[in-house]
Amino acid sequence: MSESSKNREAVFIDGGRTPFLRSQTEFKKLTSFDLGRIAVSGLISKSMLEEELVDHIWYGNVIQDINTSNVAREISIAAGLPDSIPATTVSMACISSNVALTSAVNAIATGNIHCSIVGGVEVMSDIPIRFRKRFRQKLLESQKYRSFSDWLGFFKGLRPSDLLPEIPSISEYSTGETMGQSCDKMAAKFGVTREEQDAFALRSHLRAAKATDGGQIEKEIIPVSVHNGNKVVQKDNGVRGDSTMEKLSSLRPAFVKPHGTVTAGNASFLTDGASAALVMEKEFALSHGYTPKAVIRNYKYVARRPDDELLIGPALAVPQVLDEMNLSMEDVDVFEFHEAFAGQMVTVLKALASDDFAKNRLGRERAAGDVPMDKLNVYGGSLSIGHPFAATGIRLVTTAANRLIDEGGRYALIAACAAGGQGHAMVIERFSSE
Repeated sequence: MSESSKNREAVFIDGGRTPFLRSQTEFKKLTSFDLGRIAVSGLISKSMLEEELVDHIWYGNVIQDINTSNVAREISIAAGLPDSIPATTVSMACISSNVALTSAVNAIATGNIHCSIVGGVEVMSDIPIRFRKRFRQKLLESQKYRSFSDWLGFFKGLRPSDLLPEIPSISEYSTGETMGQSCDKMAAKFGVTREEQDAFALRSHLRAAKATDGGQIEKEIIPVSVHNGNKVVQKDNGVRGDSTMEKLSSLRPAFVKPHGTVTAGNASFLTDGASAALVMEKEFALSHGYTPKAVIRNYKYVARRPDDELLIGPALAVPQVLDEMNLSMEDVDVFEFHEAFAGQMVTVLKALASDDFAKNRLGRERAAGDVPMDKLNVYGGSLSIGHPFAATGIRLVTTAANRLIDEGGRYALIAACAAGGQGHAMVIERFSSE
């Protein structure tokens, strides 16, 4: 690293997102390309960005369309950015846009770039459905056919079942288990009750409903025009402000039947949505008239075997990132954690507060500590707002930065779990010109 690139700080200028909608609702006719373009275009307008300042785009996408395999590049061009800007699509399950952000942070730190647009998109209404492998092989072989007799043998060796579509399963390739099944196992292992999960889910919905009514969420939203311009979507549609413990407790287990504790009511739902954020090198931002919201201070990625603790990642990452910053839980003013499942959230919170977990699993003398509930996800979370896989990370950082400003805090802690037994934690600090 050169002398000129030392002490280069990456700052978060602003972020935004489309409304997060339940799959198969208002966004069902759109693609990841469509929503990503809208999010990036909206960010450009919102931040009054001089497009020629952008050096690189990193954009997350998990369920990818083969027609837009590098969707970041297609989004960049469609959003009207100069065609000379390189664009990279990244994928790390539910923390894909976190990777997009930290890729930009790293490039800024080394002096490779000054400015980047980052984000992520997922449209679960438009997952790719393909033929089974045996039939796919036949179709590929058929490209070499030259005569009618070649075609006569096309179905030789095929079974009727080979012609059925192969619908993707949201499960771990290594274990065959869905996240819901893994969460049920983890919740049982850590003694998390059904009542605790339902209570946490209810909290998320009620807080999201209050923040929606109070306008706190509105300032993050980039409206989306649908139905040929006849309707503009401006709100998330998964928030249930009328939810009650009675309603949640009446739902049956969704994954481990009949005795599981994870239900449709205490799990995040399949969601369509996109996010985008603008990050710059601090001095570059100030010299071009931009006022940052926060400074990206530190981050960690972790991984473990994806079995009965598939979603424990934040409990491993948070202590590491706090230690490296010489911070304690008491020093953190804003907590924004990804809520994949209520059971996952309660488990992580218990693990972070457990001395036994700290000693036996982390090699620490004592627990990282309790996360104050009055500082955690005060505008709701993924359980209520929704979780478009690759878009959630930037939503978390955007909300955390806005909360730091609104609440006058200094440090925010962002954390998320991800498929594959992975996890992430990040500390940001409210920007001060002093």
